[in-house]
Formats: sequence, structure tokens, C-alpha cells
Amino acid sequence: MAAATAVALAVGLAPGAPALGASPLPLGDADLVEARTTQTLARGVTLTRITRGTEPAPADQINTTTRGPWVVNVLTIDPRRARGHLAATYGPNLGQVEPTTELVRSAGALAGVNASFFTFTANPQYPGDPVGLGIFGGRLLSEPTTDPAEVNLVVDAASDKVLMGRLSWTGTVRNRRTGATLPLEFLNHPPVVPAACATLADQTRCGVSGDVVEFTPEFGPATPAGAGVEVVLDRHGCAVRTATTRGTSLAAGQKSLQATGQEAAAVLAITASGCLTRTVTLRDAEGDRVDLRPGLFGVNGRYPLTADGRIVVPAGTGSFFARNPRTIAGVTGDGRIVLATIDGRQTTSVGTTMDETAAVAHALGLRDAVNLDGGGSTAMSVGGALVNRPSGGTERAVGDALVYIDSPWRGGHH
Repeated sequence: MAAATAVALAVGLAPGAPALGASPLPLGDADLVEARTTQTLARGVTLTRITRGTEPAPADQINTTTRGPWVVNVLTIDPRRARGHLAATYGPNLGQVEPTTELVRSAGALAGVNASFFTFTANPQYPGDPVGLGIFGGRLLSEPTTDPAEVNLVVDAASDKVLMGRLSWTGTVRNRRTGATLPLEFLNHPPVVPAACATLADQTRCGVSGDVVEFTPEFGPATPAGAGVEVVLDRHGCAVRTATTRGTSLAAGQKSLQATGQEAAAVLAITASGCLTRTVTLRDAEGDRVDLRPGLFGVNGRYPLTADGRIVVPAGTGSFFARNPRTIAGVTGDGRIVLATIDGRQTTSVGTTMDETAAVAHALGLRDAVNLDGGGSTAMSVGGALVNRPSGGTERAVGDALVYIDSPWRGGHH
């Protein structure tokens, strides 16, 4: 992938390899006291807690102090020694949210961190809907966006590889009898009714472009309801029912096409007779195809932190680039996987700017690293317990999580 590499996890640690990020973290003043404690969680898996600075920050100086303190939790997996695998999980369904600790527990995992950016308050009915890539057990359930800030982390639990970089996708449905094709715009995202046609119950009368979205049973108990059309397809791509409003339940193996705006008529036409073949292609930034094979899991982040051992985080202003709690995922040059959290917005741990986050990733030895969802979402769970302190005082429910399961990959979607 462009601006990133495919790293073979099986490389593992060379004999006598140095401890992870042995030098002090480049945060705040050079004279700050830094303490580290490391515990072994399982063979090849460790948890290191780093505290830098000893005095609580004045509440009005959290965003500016050079005295800290900072609290960083670092989960390190050495794949050559570890028995298990890394995966991603979204819980019972894609549209809803669960705390990271519950996602880790329900996946039967030893540990994990929150992962993707998700809809949250933008769509209260489906808050867990990923804002970007979501691959689970080889199934692309949420497409990468065209947002240049999005960066993706893909894990192959079966072949032990990690990929980092920007992905793109195309999706189409084709009528096998007529040859007619129609592009898919989204996967498992509620379509938008064009504002100009918001009062039209019959969207086929709309002359303004809307959305075409494929839904799968993983989205939730029912597909989004509203104006538009919906056609349910069986496992062979043949229409089993058609409705001129949206919202239905899908059985295992079924999918549906929802459409709003002028695309509503197009969906009715392409499904009127004959069955559909659906094609989805995922590519890296260089245009190479990413094979959606079993064991593949993928989540979305916002901005790369390091690439090929260099800090690459872009300059920026505003609240996102200021000090916040952070969640980091990356791979070291010798093949170890690192999941880390930095607590923030508290007098006991002030958080990091994007520049500071990249500096921490670099200091931890991460050759390639991405910035996952942070803020109130930042959480790390180990052995069923929360090991960091969320900024909101209690753990936030999130869309998905990266989890380490201490057993070999045997298939499944998590």
C-alpha cells in the first residue's frame, strides 16, 4: 500500500532485540520523571504502563503545560512467540455501540482497544455505523471514504500480515440477464433523501440524484426506514420482495438495495426481472487489489502517524490537533504489533497533540502507525477490566475494537 508497507507479523523479535521504546518519551520538559512497569499477559504479550511527570496539572493548563503528567498504556504483541491473533469486532451488529470492555469480552479476547471513527451523534439511531472502512472476517461491511484524512489498518489473522495505508473501493450490481449495471455508493450506511425531494413519499418521482446502498444482516435487526425503495435479494441475487418505502428485516444470506432520489427508479428497473451479480473491489493507493479473503479485518483511522520509520503526521489546527486522549496502532521494525492509549483532558494525564502523538509512536519504535479514534472513545481493556481512565469519567460505547485473542485463527467474523 502507498505510504505504508505490508509487514509480516511472523518476523517476530530477533534474539536479543531491545526493549520496546527504551528511551524516554519526548513529551514535555527533559527533566520529568518517567516510570515504566511491564507485566506479561500471555506468551509473547506484554502490557507496559508509562507515567511521565509526577505532579497533577493545573486544570487551566492541561492544553499548554510542559510538565505533564502523561499516562500511556502500551500493549505489545510479538507474533513469533504469541499463540493468538489480532482481529476486529463490532459486537452484536454494526449499527449499534458497546463499550470496548464488552467488545473484548464478547469476542473472547485477552485484550483490546477502541478502533474506528464511527457515526456517534451524527446519526443517533445508528451510532455505531463506521465512518470509513470496516472489514470483518473477510467481508467488506463498510466502505472506505474519499476523505483524504482517512487511513486504514488491515490485519490478516490467517496469514499474519498487517497493512497500513489509504484504501479505495468500487461496488456495482449487474443484471445477469439484461447486462444493465448500477454503481453502489455505500455499504450499510443510511441513504440520504435529497432535500429537494424530502416531501415526496414516492422517490421515483424525484429528479435529483440520491443514494444507492447495499445492506446486509450484520447492520442490525432492521434496515433504515424512510422514503425511497428497497429490494430484498436472496443469496443468488434474485429479488424476493420489493417495497416503495424503506425498512425491513433481512434473513441470513439476504441483502437489500435501498435507493433514494432518482436512483429509486433505477433500482426498481434493474431488479424488475433477472438476478444480480454484485462486485466489490478494494484497492490500495497504488491501485493494487486487496483480496477480501477469510481472516481479513480492517478499521479506519484518521491520519498516519509514522510511515517507514518517519513521522508523517500532517500539520493542522483546531480541536482535533490539540491535546486529546489518543489511541494508536502500529508495527515495529522487527515485527511486533503495538496498541497504545494515552489518557487526556485530565489533570492526571493531559493528553497529546497530533504532533506529540506521532512523537510517542516514533519513540515506541513504531515503523508504521495510525491514529485511531480518540477523545472520549479512548479505552484499553485487559482481562475484562479497563486499564486506562477515559476522559468522560466512564467508558464510552464505541462502534468497534481491535482485539487480541490468545488462540490461533480458526475462522469467524468476530
